[in-house]
Amino acid sequence: MVKKLSLFTILTVLPFVLACGELGKVDQGKVIEFDKEKGTVTIVRDKESDPKNPDYSYLPPVTYEMPKDPAEIGALPKAGKRMKLDTKKNQIVIFDTATQNFKTIAYKLIEQRENVGKEDPLVYDQAADKPKNFPVIDREKKTITVYSKRQKILTTFSLPDEYFALPDNTWDAGDEVRIYYKEEGKARRFMNVSKTDIFKK
Repeated sequence: MVKKLSLFTILTVLPFVLACGELGKVDQGKVIEFDKEKGTVTIVRDKESDPKNPDYSYLPPVTYEMPKDPAEIGALPKAGKRMKLDTKKNQIVIFDTATQNFKTIAYKLIEQRENVGKEDPLVYDQAADKPKNFPVIDREKKTITVYSKRQKILTTFSLPDEYFALPDNTWDAGDEVRIYYKEEGKARRFMNVSKTDIFKK
């Protein structure tokens, strides 16, 4: 899948092309699985190329071998299964490993804070100088708190008991990554978009 090239994409892809000569392809998506030992990463592709309105609904997921050269790998990715947090409908969409498909779950809203920036004390530990860990899962009270940095929303909701048996990263969003490749399933370069500021000097 060759995506339309936005300015953001061009700025990040151009070094790939210059370094590798012959033009390859670029894939982008959200990480749902990462195996450091095997050197593989699995993503759900983004159907759009608008970083403000991503659409992680392209199935099936695709797995890539990570580049053999460590110099071609950026920050290692965090995997998560949360695909979408719809605060208007009070729904959360997850990738269900068992069915290899998406699952939309309605939740009961407990509390929601909007316009919460990434350095807000609600989500950032000033004393430790690092972001607080999310999701926060309270299995006794049956609540889950998630933070969406892109949406700037901190939400606490409740779900039926059955969902609390799922792994914690079910409710976490995986990192957005960009992969340059010439051969299907084999990454030549790997960029962790979520942990890369391409405009930072």
